[in-house]
Amino acid sequence: MTDSAEERTFAALPAPHGQGFAHTWWGRAWVKALEDAALDSQQLKAGRRLARAGAVGAVSVRPGRITAVVRDRDHSTHRADVLLQELADEQWDRFLDMTAERAGHVAALLDREIPAHLVEEAADAGIDLLPGLGDLEADCDCGAWDHCGHTSALCYQMARLLDHDPFALLLLRGRAERTLLDELQRRGDRDGGADAPGLPAGRRSQGGPDSPHRGESAAEEYAAGDILPPLPSLPAPPAGPGRPPSLETGTAPAPGVDPAALEFLAGATAAEAYRLLVRAVAPGHGSQPPEEELTPEQDAVRLAAAAPDAPVAERLALGSGRDQRGLTLAVRAWQAGGVAALSVLEDEWTVEGDALARARAALASAWDEGERPSLVESRNRWTVAGAPVQIRLGRDDRWWPYREESGRWTPSGQPVGDPATALALAAGDRHGVPSDA
Repeated sequence: MTDSAEERTFAALPAPHGQGFAHTWWGRAWVKALEDAALDSQQLKAGRRLARAGAVGAVSVRPGRITAVVRDRDHSTHRADVLLQELADEQWDRFLDMTAERAGHVAALLDREIPAHLVEEAADAGIDLLPGLGDLEADCDCGAWDHCGHTSALCYQMARLLDHDPFALLLLRGRAERTLLDELQRRGDRDGGADAPGLPAGRRSQGGPDSPHRGESAAEEYAAGDILPPLPSLPAPPAGPGRPPSLETGTAPAPGVDPAALEFLAGATAAEAYRLLVRAVAPGHGSQPPEEELTPEQDAVRLAAAAPDAPVAERLALGSGRDQRGLTLAVRAWQAGGVAALSVLEDEWTVEGDALARARAALASAWDEGERPSLVESRNRWTVAGAPVQIRLGRDDRWWPYREESGRWTPSGQPVGDPATALALAAGDRHGVPSDA
């Protein structure tokens, strides 16, 4: 069943005043689906400007389509629509079944959150809740055949709405909030009544199809034990990763088999499994977005960082697309900050718009009058004139210290929020550096 008659209208939001368009992980995933598929970055920039200017009117959300009137910079108005394919009935049945199986999933939805584990499980079952590359189809009366500034502005505004109410995404995929809650309640009743996973007792329908579903706080009901008895405490993780068995068998290896490489990979795999285990049992893990999968080149650097002196280092250098010296630099970057540090090492990007304004404000306030060193600016890199010292700006507004060694710029510390502190770290001067830098 599709709620074709269901429609929700969200009032126009005020301008975000320089803040990001999405703060939840699902809101950022929505923005990523837009930006990864857009063929014209200038239209994305135009859309961001319009959204930041408060040019997007009330947003109508219904199955398969969102609509808004967008006021252009020349004061003309355009109807912008963005389409997203609805889920099939069979997909909704599977999604509701897996949601009702875990009380925590139900409680999170009632508290206007989308559990990352639920999205992962649904994707494994062939149910994509969040849009992917090319899923957001644009339709605007300005005549553009791809995302224009008007549909881009609508998408950025929708990301803000999803932050506050993820049920808007579920409606867009074909199910209204009331329908979802009713179906979760039926599954809870079918599987054992009030003590079964499903809709908490305080959110069950009271007297008819038009009665509201909003009652007590889902967090309070869950804490009171109305859904399931408390789970036992998780056991503490072991003190460290296990040691893989030795491959010293006294027998010559088969052709093409390198025992040293196998031992190295087994040890690195055990260390990574231990890291994932510690992360999984850490507080708040269920509300964190899943980690992005590493590319083969990034994974080669990760392995090299685990044991830079291993006999397979030369092979890892080739696997990472670098020479041995390049791999050494990449390992230093990885040890300073993982994937983000690796990106700062190898990618140059043009700082512009709000990011440039924030960067220049940070540089202007970092030093007292007359104490600021002479800095040569080149894209996201600022180099001290006549000195082998440099700071680089990451896309998260953090500053990374760099120092020239043997003719190559080399990471020299972890990122900090203050450019003066980063420059002191780059120069090797830790005097006056705050302890939490």
